[in-house]
Amino acid sequence: MRRSFQLLCLLISWGCLAIAQSPTPTSSESLATVTFTLDFPNSQPEHYSIRMQSDGAARYESSGRVSPDSDEADNFAFDFTVSQAMRQKTFDLAAKAGYFQRDLDSHRKGLAFTGKKTLAYKDAQRAGESTYNYSFNASAEELTDLMQRLAATLEFGRRLDYDRHYQKLALDQELKRMEEMAHGNQLAEITAIQPILDQIVADSAVVNVTRARAQRLLQSAGTH
Repeated sequence: MRRSFQLLCLLISWGCLAIAQSPTPTSSESLATVTFTLDFPNSQPEHYSIRMQSDGAARYESSGRVSPDSDEADNFAFDFTVSQAMRQKTFDLAAKAGYFQRDLDSHRKGLAFTGKKTLAYKDAQRAGESTYNYSFNASAEELTDLMQRLAATLEFGRRLDYDRHYQKLALDQELKRMEEMAHGNQLAEITAIQPILDQIVADSAVVNVTRARAQRLLQSAGTH
């Protein structure tokens, strides 16, 4: 009896040791992620990707000319946090699209090429990825539109930051175009570029009418 008890204690000790030594997954590994990538040669930008985690952390990367006068492509990377509403909608659409585990492309001939798009999903239980030009899946197309509008917003942020540093007189035209697109529901998540808009508003070297445009955009996004 004593020997059996000692053996039982030894087995329990080994079990506890194994649990203690088991690697604990990092937070990033346990989070669900949605990634959207677009490659469209001769467009601006030619390539970009948006990676969004279920905790709201996101990263945007693109390559293309920062201005029409530039001859060379520049790489751009931007980390930001998406709103709860944006995060919820993104992951709801990913679920409705079956987590991209099936072919999303319509395979219909004669459609105009609008860029090579890829949607990918990954969490602890599943993973899926599909590349397409156009999809008949309504949820995938809605998510595509959302990601493209988000990318348009982030590219505005990229150009506005460049203009503020190197060509302040170009800011007003850029912000005017941004206002027009915002009114036409062609942008998404303006809050993502709040820091650069705040900097423009606070920059006394920028003319008042331009600072007012930046202020209006912030107010329309509900940040001020």
